[in-house]
Amino acid sequence: MDLADTLATHGILPVVTVPRPDQAVPLARALLAGGISCVEVTFRSDAAAEAIRAIRASVPEMLVGAGTVLTTEQADAAIDAGAAFLVSPGFDATVVHHALAQDIPVMPGIATPTELQAALVRGLRLVKVFPAAALGGPAFLRALEGPYPMMRFVPTGGVTVANLADYLALDCVAAVGGTWLARAGSVAAGDWAEVERLAREAVAIVKGARAGRTPAASATAGSVA
Repeated sequence: MDLADTLATHGILPVVTVPRPDQAVPLARALLAGGISCVEVTFRSDAAAEAIRAIRASVPEMLVGAGTVLTTEQADAAIDAGAAFLVSPGFDATVVHHALAQDIPVMPGIATPTELQAALVRGLRLVKVFPAAALGGPAFLRALEGPYPMMRFVPTGGVTVANLADYLALDCVAAVGGTWLARAGSVAAGDWAEVERLAREAVAIVKGARAGRTPAASATAGSVA
């Protein structure tokens, strides 16, 4: 799987934390109903591996990856659960090598050209940029694109519906990661209708950005990624 091309077909990667395994399938179905068929389930919850396994079993049309993978043990748990790709907030050579040795796509996080160079020399062409807004947002990505035109980015951190299109306007951005699509309160309350609504809104922004226009975002959807 070419992860960059796959994510580029979506334009947005929901980053979700699932406190309980029984929340995983309805959350995935809500995203899918809103037009999004990929998701990153973070290891910020002990239920992550079980949630990935449940989504793979019950929502097979959803591409499921594991996020916040900090150790090789978490990588193994994610792979065993059926994760199609791994994402880390930072660059850890041990985790990267571990994933590549098992032929699993991995997207480490970078915040400097030095880390980007480390990813490049290991054969990676797709990285997460975190925390994107704090690093300078689209301007930072444009600066990186100059010396690294072969790299593609998935910015997360500080992304909102208000600036989503600004990131997507960059050729070097494969997709944008965001947590606002499945807020903790919505997941806890089982408010899947809200998740579906935000997914539809994000999909409209992606389509608009790629068509050279930006539809207005609602005033209630400004949480950060």
